[in-house]
Amino acid sequence: MLRVENLTKVYDDGTEALRDVSFEVPDGQFLAIIGLSGSGKSTLLRCINRLVQPTAGTVFWNDENITEATQEDLRLIRRKIGMVFQQFNLVHRSTVITNVLAGRLGYVNPAMALINRFPRSDMTKAFAQLQRVGLAEKAKARADELSGGQQQRVGIARAMMQDPEMILADEPVASLDPVLAHSIMQYLELINSEGRVTVLCSLHFLDLVHRYADRAIALNHGRLVFDGEPRAIDDERFKAIYGQEAERVG
Repeated sequence: MLRVENLTKVYDDGTEALRDVSFEVPDGQFLAIIGLSGSGKSTLLRCINRLVQPTAGTVFWNDENITEATQEDLRLIRRKIGMVFQQFNLVHRSTVITNVLAGRLGYVNPAMALINRFPRSDMTKAFAQLQRVGLAEKAKARADELSGGQQQRVGIARAMMQDPEMILADEPVASLDPVLAHSIMQYLELINSEGRVTVLCSLHFLDLVHRYADRAIALNHGRLVFDGEPRAIDDERFKAIYGQEAERVG
């Protein structure tokens, strides 16, 4: 169970990215986080695993207080929280298999990781994850030789190397065309349904939310303005989320 209580984030320049946001996510749920660009979606995800330090409020996961965890405790907590980024966050000059193995950095001796020495079991696991996302034949290719959709699949394989119990996906399909977007979302859906991995995924497009999410929360200027089933987003709620001038398509 993930519990976010009264979460607030104010950046040094005075920007209030989140204000008093509270919600719970039961284990195994696929939660979509929606809202306009700048509504606080990315900040929320980064506060959950403390890539961004909240200004106020608390994040509990499995009854552990992430917001007050020491760096050592946080390292252990993050082992089980995979992160998928909009811009992929791959090391472009490294091979695909090396990027996937980066998901094991929290489990191996740092000195060995620096020289890319991983146990044989991790190598086997990395190839299996690449096979799962259809990229086994690209294992020795440089990451920057791949298409955007392929790079995002590498990012998902890397996250799965952590044996995560939760995945935070920060607009993972924003830079992809609709066909590729659905292929990436299907991988996340499979991970959620087969492995009962909790997924929190920020998205722009409501058609993806309706297709893949069990539940949606919406942010507007850092405030929580909706929490419920995607089908409950009627015209009134849509305008509360996206603004009075917004028009629904489809």
